Amino acid sequence: MSLAYRVSIYNRQRKWKTFQRLIQPTAATSILDVGFSDKEYLATENFLEKNYPYPEMITALGIDVPDEFTQRYPKVKAIRYDGQIFPLADQSFDLCWSNAVLEHVGSQADQVIFIKEIKRVSRQAFITTPNRCFPIEVHTRVPLLHFLPKPLFDGYLRLIGKKWATGSYMNLLSLAKVKELLRLAKVQDYRIIKNKFLGFTLDFIIVW
Repeated sequence: MSLAYRVSIYNRQRKWKTFQRLIQPTAATSILDVGFSDKEYLATENFLEKNYPYPEMITALGIDVPDEFTQRYPKVKAIRYDGQIFPLADQSFDLCWSNAVLEHVGSQADQVIFIKEIKRVSRQAFITTPNRCFPIEVHTRVPLLHFLPKPLFDGYLRLIGKKWATGSYMNLLSLAKVKELLRLAKVQDYRIIKNKFLGFTLDFIIVW
């Protein structure tokens, strides 16, 4: 098991403990999981479905066709959508969980829509996203070069055979950018928790 994978497992378990402590969900809590993965390449994917004791209370929303997902998690209701407006009624969930998805939804305008939709359909939110200012880019494991302007970093990723991580796949956020998104989405009463690793902020947890 690689060091990066061990760190990922440790961090997701840490976020899970924070979720349980802050949200304290019960058997009656309805949860929307935004950003499920149909194919699981790592054991850390679909973390909510793997750990939540009341899967029948989860609705998973994502852009994938939920073939393998439904087989793995038959008690979870899965909905496919186009990545923009959630096909769900206002305030239809007690809570929205979205783990490391915000950085993948597209431009800043797309990210604002994403947060607005979470706010529209749920009464509470637990959202995580990696910190752009962490010295290593967590998706590609490339150190420091993600501090370059995005076109230059994307060009480097293409050179090293990681084209999959370019373009709209990844728009990383600093703390200032997270706060700007929340302001633009008109989210006011929120809390941001900084998860640290080796003294650096690895990722953010946004709760409201």
